[in-house]
Amino acid sequence: MSLVRRALGALIHRAYGAIRAAGEISAGSSAGYRFRSLGAGVSIAFPPGAIFGEQWIEIGEHTLIGERVSMSCGMVPGPDLGPDSILRIGASCSIGRGSHIVAHQSVDIGDDVFTGPYVYITDQNHVYDDPDVPIGRQWPRNSPVSIGSGSWLGTGAIILPGTTLGRQCVVAGGAVVRGEFPDHSVVAGVPARRVRGYTPELGWHTPVTLDSIP
Repeated sequence: MSLVRRALGALIHRAYGAIRAAGEISAGSSAGYRFRSLGAGVSIAFPPGAIFGEQWIEIGEHTLIGERVSMSCGMVPGPDLGPDSILRIGASCSIGRGSHIVAHQSVDIGDDVFTGPYVYITDQNHVYDDPDVPIGRQWPRNSPVSIGSGSWLGTGAIILPGTTLGRQCVVAGGAVVRGEFPDHSVVAGVPARRVRGYTPELGWHTPVTLDSIP
C-alpha cells in the first residue's frame, strides 16, 4: 500500500471518528433537548435510526443506544400522544445496533437491560378481525410491554405486545415472545416458552409443564 493511500485512509477514519463523535446524541446536545428526559451519560450513537416522538421518550443515565437504533412513539411524527411518557428505558442499559423500539401506549424497559443487535420491541400489532379488509388497513391493537431490570435479550429477539418479562430474564436469540414470564425465566423458541427457571430451593432448573409430563 502506497504512503499516499495509507495517509488518505488514516484521514478518512479520523474524519469519520470525528463525525461520529459530533453526531452522538446526549443530554447536552441540541438533539437531546427534544427528548422528554435524557439522563447524564446517555449516548445515542451516530448514525441513529429513525427517531420521532422524542417528547414521549425517557432514557435513564449512562444508557448506551447503539448505531441505527430506531425509537419511535406513535405512527408518524406530529400527533399529540398525551401528557405522559410512552417509551421508558432505564439506567445503565445497552441497546444493540439496528434494534427497533416502537411504542404507542407503553413500553417500559427496566435498569441494566442489555440487548443484542437487531432486537424488535413493540406494543402494537396489526389485527385481522375483518376477513374482507386488507390487514394493513385495519386499526391496530395496543397492549403494554414491560421488560424487567437486569434482563438480557439475544440477537434478533422479537418482543410482541402484551409481554411482561420479570427481573433478570434471558430471551434467546431469535425468540418470538408474547405473554407473562416471572423473574429469572429463560425464554426461547417460536413461539417462546419458559425453558428454565430459578428458585432458591432448586436453583436453575427446567420447569415442569404439561408438555413435559409423559
